[in-house]
Amino acid sequence: MEPVRPDTVAPGGPTPFAVVVLTMGNRPADLRIALDSLLAQRDVVLDVVVVGNGWQPTGLPEGVRALGLPVNRGIPAGRNAGVSEVEGDLLFFLDDDALLPSDDVLSRMAAQFAADPTLGLIQPRVVDPEGREAPRRWTPRVRVGDPGRSSAAMNVWEGAVAMRRTAFDYAGGWPEPFWYAHEGVELAWRVWDAGFHVRYDGGIVVHHPAIQPTRHAEFYRYQARNRVWLARRNLPLPVGAAYVAAWAAVGGIRLRTGEAVRETLRGYRIGLLEDGGERRPMSWRTVWRMARAGHPPLL
Repeated sequence: MEPVRPDTVAPGGPTPFAVVVLTMGNRPADLRIALDSLLAQRDVVLDVVVVGNGWQPTGLPEGVRALGLPVNRGIPAGRNAGVSEVEGDLLFFLDDDALLPSDDVLSRMAAQFAADPTLGLIQPRVVDPEGREAPRRWTPRVRVGDPGRSSAAMNVWEGAVAMRRTAFDYAGGWPEPFWYAHEGVELAWRVWDAGFHVRYDGGIVVHHPAIQPTRHAEFYRYQARNRVWLARRNLPLPVGAAYVAAWAAVGGIRLRTGEAVRETLRGYRIGLLEDGGERRPMSWRTVWRMARAGHPPLL
């Protein structure tokens, strides 16, 4: 598949954003705060839909539409469902427990897209509003260093990202078979493969509570399964084999219980034997571009 031609965001005037907010309806107060922070954004025009994953959203602010999914379809599919409901060349995805602490978050990202037609996706810096230490996964690079430093990114934290619709379309959206875990890795890889680049911006801040994910059996199983599917769906064969082997070694060192080991091995088995969706290996040119940017698709 040929890389897309980077589009442009017209300078001057408010920038239209198509906004998808995903929620399961179990955090109504947080959802309202998230929406209020969106509606307070200046110098942008927003088309906002709240996707209820397994419920029908109600009591939304004026101008915000609802899309209720009859069943929980998983995080990637829930986000994807909202995209066709909103208009705008720039997309913004926000989780219901995240918020924008200043009124210029979206306008600052819009300015970057307008200035750089090769920029495909931006992940802002994520900060706990109560000052708790940020998990390392919030800073998408091998060596975290100073979270306030911007850099290229080969994966993204999914709770608040802005991207061009053209890049999203090329990527095929969020990877629905994943259900959850590592969907931000595939999205970033495919944006790179589209001919764009992905930026982590340490100077633009969003808020999200620093809560560690629960380490239940499903967590370990999905983590391992989706690593294999990432390789099968996206990587040239030799790179994919090295990627899975590297993560099996790294992940194995981190496992602390017998259940974690069993579920991880089960996940790898599922990933190898079951269908993870269409295979679209990135070009070797993309592998080289990512390597030059400091992070080849291996770890």
